[in-house]
Amino acid sequence: MNSKVKVVANATTGAVVNVSENNPEYGYVRLEQTKAVIDDNGFLKNRTISTLLQGEVSALQGMGFFAGQELDGRICIQESLEPFNSKNPERDLKVAGATGIVCTKGGSAIYRKTVYDPTGSKAETFVQHDNVEELRAAYEAQRAGAAMKPNADFSIGG
Repeated sequence: MNSKVKVVANATTGAVVNVSENNPEYGYVRLEQTKAVIDDNGFLKNRTISTLLQGEVSALQGMGFFAGQELDGRICIQESLEPFNSKNPERDLKVAGATGIVCTKGGSAIYRKTVYDPTGSKAETFVQHDNVEELRAAYEAQRAGAAMKPNADFSIGG
């Protein structure tokens, strides 16, 4: 079951409408939703996803958004083999967790972004990655590095 979309205040400043660092006329409001997501192994998990609702600061402020406000609609996940942002294509690369490895299909990078859909009717689009072996090796290396190792300074009864 998906939760309602919620308006989230900036954790540092408490602001709901955040002003762009590049252009003070524009800004964004952060939105979050907890959704039931099925992973690549068919396992159902609840995930909190977020998106930024962007616009002119005056328009965003005029909407009267407040922290904790619940909105109709949903946050949609969009994936593509084409970049969403031609000026900064690496911005939306789909990266596999903490591995830092970009998910690919047929050697092409997969791009991922989230968007707010106030109607709740937009279809989500997914691209299934095929660099599975590379990701398994990376996850295995992370697991091996995190495993407890014996400590020569510790001895029972010695």
